[in-house]
Amino acid sequence: MPHPSTPTQIRQVEQILPGRPTHDGAGVKLLRVYSYSPELNLDPFLMLDEFATDEASDYIGGFPDHPHRGFETVTYMLDGRMLHQDHMGNRGDLGPGDVQWMTAGRGVIHSEMPQQTEGRMHGFQLWINLPSDEKMCPPAYRDMPSPTMPVVDLLDGSGTVKVIAGTYSNGLDPISGPLQGMTTAPLMLDVQMGAHGQFLETITAGHTAFVYVYEGEAMVGDERISARHLAVLGPGAQVQVNSLESDTRFLVLAAAPIGEPVVQYGPFVMNTRAEIEQAVQDYQSGKF
Repeated sequence: MPHPSTPTQIRQVEQILPGRPTHDGAGVKLLRVYSYSPELNLDPFLMLDEFATDEASDYIGGFPDHPHRGFETVTYMLDGRMLHQDHMGNRGDLGPGDVQWMTAGRGVIHSEMPQQTEGRMHGFQLWINLPSDEKMCPPAYRDMPSPTMPVVDLLDGSGTVKVIAGTYSNGLDPISGPLQGMTTAPLMLDVQMGAHGQFLETITAGHTAFVYVYEGEAMVGDERISARHLAVLGPGAQVQVNSLESDTRFLVLAAAPIGEPVVQYGPFVMNTRAEIEQAVQDYQSGKF
């Protein structure tokens, strides 16, 4: 069993970000939970969106062809189906519980379109930056069906942890997800707990970390976090989340900061303005 934690080891909440309603693509309604700005830089994370609706009119337009360069996108579906296609002929049909991890690298033009005309659509899209020496790498995809990602019980039996990327320590029995070996060493966990449960996990020192509560309500460290709010965590050794009176679900995300300049122009994220101008020129001239 892990040793009891002392208060100084627990990462405390430094900032709380509420999800902000917006729309993207062809009118898809979503919550923008986090987006990069020079004033709020959760390096290497660039964006986190949640889409959750039972109304087809909120999502039916999808995300028609659009470009990306210089970062990675992670799409995690909870409910519904979404088809990803790109200009190179790649296809990925994501269903409930599936994940697509796309490295845009030097350039991808792709679409993300719903494969349903009714019913619930619920999921997340996360953007993670790439270091300068990987921004122009060849595009790559990792399509991960739900059964490929381990789901393990919490030590107190109060819930489960789905390991999408990185390794969950699970006390003394580490469980690794299918995504390993990336420069930013991302950790992505989807945790589901009943009332009065506890999640406790060690996070690498110096890594950026946050918790996004998307159902229920929880204590993250010493701070009460409501659903649809993101808790930015400060320094420390461990993340501690306690569910309160109801079932609770949350994402735990952490990664190694890159520490390089970020210049973003919509779907292009590079290190200099000149590189952004080159990305726009390459896209407009068909070099993607």
